Amino acid sequence: MQNERAGRTIQATALVHEAYLKLIDITNVEWQHRAHFLAVAAQIMRHILLDEARRRAAAKRGGNAARVNLDEIPDLGAGRADELIALDDALTALAQFDPRKARVVELRFFGGLSMEETAEVLGVSADTMIRDWRLARARLHSELSERRE
Repeated sequence: MQNERAGRTIQATALVHEAYLKLIDITNVEWQHRAHFLAVAAQIMRHILLDEARRRAAAKRGGNAARVNLDEIPDLGAGRADELIALDDALTALAQFDPRKARVVELRFFGGLSMEETAEVLGVSADTMIRDWRLARARLHSELSERRE
Protein backbone atom coordinates (compact mmCIF):
# COMPACT_ATOMS: atom_id res chain seq x y z
CA MET A 1 0.00 0.00 0.00
CA GLN A 2 2.95 2.32 0.50
CA ASN A 3 3.55 2.45 -3.27
CA GLU A 4 -0.05 3.29 -4.05
CA ARG A 5 -0.96 6.58 -5.67
CA ALA A 6 -3.08 8.91 -3.55
CA GLY A 7 -6.80 8.28 -3.88
CA ARG A 8 -6.26 5.04 -5.79
CA THR A 9 -7.03 2.47 -3.09
CA ILE A 10 -7.98 2.19 0.55
CA GLN A 11 -5.40 3.78 2.83
CA ALA A 12 -3.67 1.76 5.54
CA THR A 13 -5.43 3.71 8.29
CA ALA A 14 -8.83 3.10 6.68
CA LEU A 15 -8.01 -0.59 6.30
CA VAL A 16 -7.10 -0.89 9.97
CA HIS A 17 -10.25 0.97 10.98
CA GLU A 18 -12.45 -1.24 8.79
CA ALA A 19 -10.80 -4.35 10.21
CA TYR A 20 -11.21 -3.05 13.76
CA LEU A 21 -14.92 -2.43 13.21
CA LYS A 22 -15.34 -5.99 11.98
CA LEU A 23 -13.23 -7.41 14.82
CA ILE A 24 -15.27 -5.74 17.55
CA ASP A 25 -18.44 -7.28 16.08
CA ILE A 26 -17.03 -10.77 16.62
CA THR A 27 -18.55 -12.38 19.70
CA ASN A 28 -17.80 -15.54 21.62
CA VAL A 29 -14.16 -15.74 20.59
CA GLU A 30 -11.53 -16.78 23.06
CA TRP A 31 -8.29 -15.38 21.67
CA GLN A 32 -5.67 -18.07 22.20
CA HIS A 33 -2.62 -15.90 21.56
CA ARG A 34 -1.36 -12.94 19.58
CA ALA A 35 -0.87 -14.99 16.42
CA HIS A 36 -4.48 -16.22 16.60
CA PHE A 37 -5.72 -12.63 16.73
CA LEU A 38 -3.46 -11.67 13.82
CA ALA A 39 -4.73 -14.63 11.80
CA VAL A 40 -8.33 -13.50 12.17
CA ALA A 41 -7.31 -9.92 11.40
CA ALA A 42 -5.48 -11.13 8.27
CA GLN A 43 -8.58 -12.89 7.03
CA ILE A 44 -10.71 -9.80 7.64
CA MET A 45 -8.19 -7.54 5.87
CA ARG A 46 -8.10 -9.95 2.93
CA HIS A 47 -11.83 -9.59 2.50
CA ILE A 48 -11.75 -5.80 2.85
CA LEU A 49 -8.98 -5.49 0.25
CA LEU A 50 -10.76 -7.86 -2.11
CA ASP A 51 -14.02 -5.95 -1.83
CA GLU A 52 -12.15 -2.75 -2.66
CA ALA A 53 -10.28 -4.40 -5.54
CA ARG A 54 -13.48 -5.84 -6.99
CA ARG A 55 -15.12 -2.45 -6.77
CA ARG A 56 -12.21 -0.83 -8.65
CA ALA A 57 -11.96 -3.60 -11.22
CA ALA A 58 -15.69 -3.84 -11.94
CA ALA A 59 -15.31 -1.78 -15.11
CA LYS A 60 -12.17 -3.59 -16.24
CA ARG A 61 -13.34 -7.19 -16.29
CA GLY A 62 -12.27 -9.58 -19.00
CA GLY A 63 -8.53 -8.84 -19.09
CA ASN A 64 -5.87 -11.48 -18.72
CA ALA A 65 -4.55 -11.97 -15.22
CA ALA A 66 -0.95 -10.95 -14.75
CA ARG A 67 1.62 -13.07 -12.92
CA VAL A 68 1.75 -12.35 -9.20
CA ASN A 69 5.05 -12.94 -7.41
CA LEU A 70 4.27 -13.78 -3.77
CA ASP A 71 7.81 -12.84 -2.77
CA GLU A 72 6.89 -9.22 -3.52
CA ILE A 73 4.29 -9.09 -0.79
CA PRO A 74 4.35 -5.31 -0.16
CA ASP A 75 3.88 -4.56 -3.86
CA LEU A 76 0.63 -6.45 -4.42
CA GLY A 77 -1.63 -3.73 -3.09
CA ALA A 78 -0.04 -1.19 -5.41
CA GLY A 79 -3.10 -0.61 -7.54
CA ARG A 80 -3.27 -4.02 -9.17
CA ALA A 81 -6.86 -4.88 -8.40
CA ASP A 82 -7.08 -7.48 -11.18
CA GLU A 83 -4.07 -9.31 -9.79
CA LEU A 84 -5.49 -9.28 -6.26
CA ILE A 85 -8.77 -10.71 -7.53
CA ALA A 86 -6.92 -13.36 -9.56
CA LEU A 87 -4.86 -14.24 -6.47
CA ASP A 88 -8.03 -14.60 -4.41
CA ASP A 89 -9.58 -16.89 -7.03
CA ALA A 90 -6.41 -18.98 -7.11
CA LEU A 91 -6.31 -19.02 -3.30
CA THR A 92 -9.92 -20.22 -3.19
CA ALA A 93 -9.05 -23.01 -5.63
CA LEU A 94 -6.03 -23.91 -3.49
CA ALA A 95 -8.26 -24.04 -0.40
CA GLN A 96 -10.41 -26.68 -2.10
CA PHE A 97 -7.28 -28.71 -2.83
CA ASP A 98 -5.45 -28.12 0.48
CA PRO A 99 -7.01 -25.77 3.07
CA ARG A 100 -3.89 -25.60 5.25
CA LYS A 101 -1.69 -24.38 2.41
CA ALA A 102 -4.27 -21.73 1.55
CA ARG A 103 -4.31 -20.66 5.19
CA VAL A 104 -0.49 -20.37 5.16
CA VAL A 105 -0.69 -17.95 2.23
CA GLU A 106 -3.47 -15.97 3.86
CA LEU A 107 -1.58 -15.64 7.14
CA ARG A 108 1.76 -14.78 5.55
CA PHE A 109 0.52 -12.64 2.68
CA PHE A 110 -2.47 -10.80 4.08
CA GLY A 111 -1.66 -10.96 7.78
CA GLY A 112 2.07 -10.41 7.57
CA LEU A 113 2.74 -13.14 10.11
CA SER A 114 6.25 -14.46 10.44
CA MET A 115 7.12 -18.08 9.69
CA GLU A 116 7.11 -18.87 13.41
CA GLU A 117 3.76 -17.15 14.06
CA THR A 118 2.18 -18.90 11.10
CA ALA A 119 3.41 -22.28 12.32
CA GLU A 120 2.06 -21.49 15.80
CA VAL A 121 -1.39 -20.51 14.49
CA LEU A 122 -1.60 -23.65 12.37
CA GLY A 123 -0.22 -25.90 15.09
CA VAL A 124 2.51 -27.34 12.86
CA SER A 125 6.28 -27.34 12.96
CA ALA A 126 8.24 -24.55 11.28
CA ASP A 127 9.61 -27.04 8.74
CA THR A 128 6.10 -28.18 7.81
CA MET A 129 4.97 -24.58 7.46
CA ILE A 130 7.95 -23.75 5.21
CA ARG A 131 7.16 -26.75 2.98
CA ASP A 132 3.51 -25.69 2.85
CA TRP A 133 4.54 -22.11 1.96
CA ARG A 134 6.76 -23.32 -0.90
CA LEU A 135 4.18 -25.74 -2.25
CA ALA A 136 1.39 -23.16 -1.97
CA ARG A 137 3.45 -20.57 -3.86
CA ALA A 138 4.18 -23.10 -6.60
CA ARG A 139 0.53 -24.12 -6.85
CA LEU A 140 -0.64 -20.49 -6.96
CA HIS A 141 1.96 -19.65 -9.59
CA SER A 142 0.73 -22.55 -11.71
CA GLU A 143 -2.91 -21.56 -11.24
CA LEU A 144 -2.23 -17.91 -12.10
CA SER A 145 -0.20 -18.90 -15.16
CA GLU A 146 -3.05 -21.08 -16.43
CA ARG A 147 -5.53 -18.22 -15.96
CA ARG A 148 -3.25 -15.84 -17.84
CA GLU A 149 -3.04 -18.21 -20.81
